[in-house]
Formats: sequence, structure tokens, C-alpha cells
Amino acid sequence: MSTGSASRADAPPSTAEIMAVFLARDLRDGEQLQVGIGLPVPEAAVRLAHLLHGPNMELIFLGARMNVAHLERIPLPAFGWDNRIVRWAESFSDRGHRFDRTGDWKRRVFFIGGIQVDPYGNTNLIGVGSDYRKLDFRGPGSVGTPTLTSHVGRYHIVLNSHTARTFVPRCDFISTVGWGQGGADARTMLALPGGGPQYCVTPRAVMDFTPKEKRLRLRHVHPGHSVEEVRAHTGFELVVPDVVPETPLPDARELAVLRERVDPEGVLRRL
Repeated sequence: MSTGSASRADAPPSTAEIMAVFLARDLRDGEQLQVGIGLPVPEAAVRLAHLLHGPNMELIFLGARMNVAHLERIPLPAFGWDNRIVRWAESFSDRGHRFDRTGDWKRRVFFIGGIQVDPYGNTNLIGVGSDYRKLDFRGPGSVGTPTLTSHVGRYHIVLNSHTARTFVPRCDFISTVGWGQGGADARTMLALPGGGPQYCVTPRAVMDFTPKEKRLRLRHVHPGHSVEEVRAHTGFELVVPDVVPETPLPDARELAVLRERVDPEGVLRRL
């Protein structure tokens, strides 16, 4: 092993690696896993879970369903929205066929981002501003996320930043409905069959939702961050328990597989 490889293996986990391992531990064997655009952390989490404890997981990219646990490496840049991934496909379905079979989606887990998130997990990928025709900032758009988040068994919100501009009392636009205006029956009242958002993971913290109000609640802070810092960078009042532990660190095996088979180029360490 070269000196560079040794130093990489011995380096403490980055925040993005901690986030990826936290998400990977939540995923269960046999689930169908699908990731939105431009989200390297959940991309890594899906691959890591598949290699470590999910040999029967299905990874879904561009309509292709695949099981790639046999590959020596599943590097991050090779997937995403690269059509070359179909060489590993076990099956392929067009968009209409996938949406006709939403009843099968109870075991599907999805990951989305957002440019705004409100206290109930509603997200905005459309843009920032009061006039849609003259937005201050235009986002990528919904890109199919309303349908997916309405039907999947559960989904996670994963963000590349955590600021008061991201976490807002009210989204300028709503591209995906989380828990609406709050309440455990919010999604039932809106006739949304899916299980809704479970976690919101950012470079500062992990949040979940309170059982009754379905309001964002601080669950973990990442090493090097604090409850006070998270509160200061959130544009509304978070629910904060009396004790908020640090996010659990990856163990040696998780970190080795992540760095050697999932992210050998160090994408997560550069975020």
C-alpha cells in the first residue's frame, strides 16, 4: 500500500462520510433504492448498504433495476445520470410502466434535496422569490419528485448546506409535500399514500420528525458542531430534546468499504 493510500485509510471520517454511513445503516435488505439528482452522499449510502448488508437490494437508476454487489468497486462518478449504467441492468422499464405500478413502491426508499425546507419537511426545488416569472434564484425544478415522494414507503431529505436561507418558516414554492401543515394524519388528509419523510440530514446535523406534530426535531449533531450552532443556522424553532448525542461515527469496516469500493476517488472527502 502506498503512503497516500495508508494516510487516506487512517484519516478520520469527513462529515459527508459520517452522513453517508448514517443513511446506509437505515437501509434494509430487499428494499428498492432510488436517489435524486446531484446527491453524492445518498448515492454513496445506497452503494455502501448494498455492499455491506443488502445483497438483495435493488438499485434503481434511469429506469434500470440492478444488483451490483458482485462488483469490486461501485465508484460514485459511474452512476447518477450516466446512461452507461444500463450495462448492469437486470431489467428496464419505461416511465409510464413505473408510474402504473405505484402500489409496489412500499419497499422503495427515495432521497431528495431542496433549496428550501420548512418545519414540516415540505421542500422547494423550484426557486426562491415571490414571482415565479422573475425568481431571485431558479432551482432545477421538481424533476419527478412529487410523484415519487407521494408514493414511496419513506424518503430522506439530504442537503448540501444548512443555513437559515435553506430552513425557512414557509417555502416560497412547494415541490414535494412532506407533512403538509403538520399532524400525524397530514398525509392521509392529503390522500398521499406514501410514508413521508423520515430523516433530514445536513452537514451540521440529523433531524427527524416528532410523532404527533410531525415537526422537525434535532436528533444528532455531527462531531465539531453544536446544538447552539444548528439553532442559529435554522430559520425557525427546531424541536430540541434535552439530550442531543453526536452522530455515530463509522466503524473501521464501514469506512474501509466506503473508501476502497464506493468512493476511491475521495468525492465525499472533498465536499
